[in-house]
Amino acid sequence: MKTFQVKGENRLSSIHVGERLENLKNYLPGTQVVIITDVNIKKEYGDIFPDVPVITIGTGEKIKTLETVESILKQLIDLSCDRSSFIVGIGGGIVCDITGFAASIFMRGVKFGFVSTSLLSQVDASVGGKNGVNLASFKNMVGVFNQPEFVICDIHLLKTLPKEEISNGLAEIVKHALIKDAAMFDFIEQNRENALHLDYDTIFKLVADSVDIKSRVVQQDEKEAGERRKLNFGHTIGHAIEKIERTHTSKDYGHGRAVSMGMIAAALFSREKGLLAQKDTLRISCLLKDLNLPTELDYKARDIISAAGKDKKKQGADLFYVFLESIGKARVEKISFNQMNDFIQTIFK
Repeated sequence: MKTFQVKGENRLSSIHVGERLENLKNYLPGTQVVIITDVNIKKEYGDIFPDVPVITIGTGEKIKTLETVESILKQLIDLSCDRSSFIVGIGGGIVCDITGFAASIFMRGVKFGFVSTSLLSQVDASVGGKNGVNLASFKNMVGVFNQPEFVICDIHLLKTLPKEEISNGLAEIVKHALIKDAAMFDFIEQNRENALHLDYDTIFKLVADSVDIKSRVVQQDEKEAGERRKLNFGHTIGHAIEKIERTHTSKDYGHGRAVSMGMIAAALFSREKGLLAQKDTLRISCLLKDLNLPTELDYKARDIISAAGKDKKKQGADLFYVFLESIGKARVEKISFNQMNDFIQTIFK
């Protein structure tokens, strides 16, 4: 097991990579504890949960709403929870986002922790203190920054994930390598088959390295005022693609799959600006394809421009965009939406 820490504004958060769900009880306080999970996780692992009340929610982006949070808050009241209560989210990114947000606003905030059950959540959603829900078709538009007391990343739980969810998580792992660690990118290239087949040592290393990168970035910049913006590499257009899929097809496309295409777009944009070499652009595309992630940008430019216009990273007529100077080195620039829109029109039909 490896433990990483993030010292947030309000508390110290510990992320335990390689810890087991079975040991959750060792991390719980002596106060009232309530678990929030989804129907699938409860069915699969409910028999090894601690003996405490469980609030069960549905699955998919469609339930990541204020209505779901309201339902949870009402159930917490029915359970006579108070400010000393402790809430644990057991699940993937959606469960963690919802749990952290509900805990942060219940009675103006109670302590909480996560057991992260998906690869995407272990390297992304459960680490860093971002908690929130979607509003209409806009992703994570309502939320707070608040660190969990702990995060347990149980690698053994990943064995029940479908293949597409493994690829979704690997997209965020590639992102961490692209913005911060060229050697990590090399390792993924050399071990791509082991990663796809969930070889324990390979996945443990990739999760630990990703958590290490993200925890260090968040430690420097908890509220996303500077360095943390680099974690948004590929997300401006990636989030636009997610919004288009939800709006027009009602598909739960997968965050990692959308970010994969967003990273391709960001790499092409970086190349156009003379920052990223063509050979590095090709390496990125080849690796994402080999990880069963999409790289074709088969969307209408006008739809991407419309969806990206509501990006949370915008400031007036500008937004912060993450470019690559090379594999392992990112930089953030404030650009105008007009600049981005002109580029979008060159790569989308």
